[in-house]
Amino acid sequence: MKKIAIPVIEGTLCKHFGHCQEFHVFTIENSEVKEQMALTPPPHAPGVIPDWISKNGVTDVIVGGIGQRAIDIFNNKSINVFVGAPSKDSETIIKNFLNGTLETQANMCDH
Repeated sequence: MKKIAIPVIEGTLCKHFGHCQEFHVFTIENSEVKEQMALTPPPHAPGVIPDWISKNGVTDVIVGGIGQRAIDIFNNKSINVFVGAPSKDSETIIKNFLNGTLETQANMCDH
């Protein structure tokens, strides 16, 4: 089982991981979405959101942009980070991820 988190703002992927309104978290079994929920993150501060995501059992994060410190925290917690996802709705992103057609670009975060 996997739990994949996608940061969302106004219905689409948030370009900056730490500034999203909510995370859409998908529970995946046998390459199918079994459950989807929206979680409101704690206030943005260095290291807080990666720790919170880890405590929610997330195994993978799909983001547009993210700082290196957050990537390092995720890596230390054995959480996979997929960077450079397009600004689309989370359902499209997860569908493309699961069928192997998610196209990523450069990290949208510049710090």
